[in-house]
Amino acid sequence: MAKKDNVFAAPIEKLGDFNFDERVAEVFPDMIQRSVPGYSNIISAIGMLTERFAQADSNLYDLGCSLGAATLSIRRNISKENCQIIAVDNSSAMIERCQRNIDAYRGNVPVSVIEADIRDVEIENASVVVLNFTLQFLNPEDRQRLLEKIYNGLRPGGILILSEKFVFDDQPTHELLIELYHDFKRANGYSELEISQKRSALENVMRPDTIEHHKTRLLDIGFDSCEVWFQCFNFGSMFAIKQN
Repeated sequence: MAKKDNVFAAPIEKLGDFNFDERVAEVFPDMIQRSVPGYSNIISAIGMLTERFAQADSNLYDLGCSLGAATLSIRRNISKENCQIIAVDNSSAMIERCQRNIDAYRGNVPVSVIEADIRDVEIENASVVVLNFTLQFLNPEDRQRLLEKIYNGLRPGGILILSEKFVFDDQPTHELLIELYHDFKRANGYSELEISQKRSALENVMRPDTIEHHKTRLLDIGFDSCEVWFQCFNFGSMFAIKQN
């Protein structure tokens, strides 16, 4: 059973930036389920999209793999021959647990679990690339370069699956969705202190984009189509397809 997330349960005198360290890795399954609306649906659908878009003799990437939930969903849904999965994260605490999780489930598709900065990883011969709540933690100026690298490394017919927290230009909409999201966290047992402290810790490390910004950037890079396929409050997931 996953340990309960109480990272922000007590008052923290000096609240630093959010960090995917040992404390967070230990409670991450509980944290993500209670903090990201629709997370399990997104993980399941990553598998469905993999089943449709995985190509024989190709690589599939999970960039920012954390504990490997998306990697395992990808692996379970590959029916094509001679595929391999490359799972990457820059947190040693996450990578260590990810490797254990991958090893715990038998599968015919080889998985390479790599501790590295995703900005430094080469994307080659890819049919599926997943950025599951990862892009939002990069500096805004690095996002374009990474997405361009992904596009260039994708085969024709390949797909990028991009899950993110969104912001909204319309202020009443933005505020309402944040309030609903905080209601969601309260319903999952988080206190006002936990909600406030985590929000403060994330302010400097997570800078979300609007849906329109994501779409414009992806289309400008060269993707032929992109759309939001899932949204709950201010969280959602998109796909972008490279046709040629």
